[in-house]
Amino acid sequence: MTNKKIVIDVRTPGEFMGGNVAGSINIPLNEIQNRVDEIKQMPQPIVLCCASGNRSGQATYLLRSAGIDCENGGSWFDVNFKMNEN
Repeated sequence: MTNKKIVIDVRTPGEFMGGNVAGSINIPLNEIQNRVDEIKQMPQPIVLCCASGNRSGQATYLLRSAGIDCENGGSWFDVNFKMNEN
C-alpha cells in the first residue's frame, strides 16, 4: 500500500475525530450510497477503513457493485500502520 492512495474512513464523525489515518476522508457508512458519484471522481484504487473492518467491508461491497476500484483495509489502525511502513 503506497502513501498515494485515497483512504476513506467510514466510521461516524465522532469516531473519526478520536483518531484517524493522516489525510483520510471521513464518509460515514450511512452516506456512502448517496455519495457514489463523488467517490467515483476520486483517484482509484481507494482504501476503506473503519474500527474493525466490518463497516468498511460493507462499503467495499457497495462501491465495487457501483464499479469503483477499492479494497477493504480493515481497521484504521492497520491502514495507518501499512501507510507508514517503508
